[in-house]
Amino acid sequence: MAEPAALTVEGVTKRYDGVAALDAVDLEVRAARSTVLLGASGSGKSTLLRVLLGLVRPDAGRVRVQGEALTPANVLTLRRSMGYVIQEGGLFPHLTARENAHLAARQLGWPEARREARLRELAELVQLTPELLDRYPAQLSGGQQQRVGLVRALMLDPPILLLDEPLGALDPIIRAELQDDLRRIFRRLGKSVVLVTHDLAEAGFFADHVVLLHEGAVHQQGTFADLVRSPADDYVARFVRAQRAPLEALREAGP
Repeated sequence: MAEPAALTVEGVTKRYDGVAALDAVDLEVRAARSTVLLGASGSGKSTLLRVLLGLVRPDAGRVRVQGEALTPANVLTLRRSMGYVIQEGGLFPHLTARENAHLAARQLGWPEARREARLRELAELVQLTPELLDRYPAQLSGGQQQRVGLVRALMLDPPILLLDEPLGALDPIIRAELQDDLRRIFRRLGKSVVLVTHDLAEAGFFADHVVLLHEGAVHQQGTFADLVRSPADDYVARFVRAQRAPLEALREAGP
């Protein structure tokens, strides 16, 4: 029997004031693969991520987490199987990096020794020094805050990792460095990853499977190469053309 998908979305619809944020979305996130939700602002990608987490309840349709239907009765339990990273880390400013990282494990009653052992393992993975762990978020750079957010998401060793525009607020050099580190971490840990971005190049860097959303609907999903070389419709083609790399645009402009 085939292993169930990490996440399955079946006909999910969500409306706000009569406007569809998600419109009959179908999606399958395969285990140990990286799926990128791609689209412009307002396309529905962040709403879809929150539906996967059970933070937003759909008006219609269903989400399955490792084959089990997500319901109000089991949402808290199933949410523990999903680590969540948001833009700028989402850290609590009154807690140190160490205290932020410990939050979920502390709530579950892990003893301090177990929490610290797990934290040392993850800090080494994401390249955070012990000295940085004792700082407050305001004393950390944007990239360091994102690394702490990733540690917090991974603390319980969830099989699924969800990231909502995790690199969007970083400057280009720090963003490129963290992209390299994230891809290395994804491959090493073998998690089922869902990453939200509006950046086409970033999607190509991370994705095994790309899902392009527009006005709450899936316009195309499949490999990144198919998205770029064989657009499914005019919107997909325009989205790809709008994100040409600067060097490519310079070559087209001529001398």
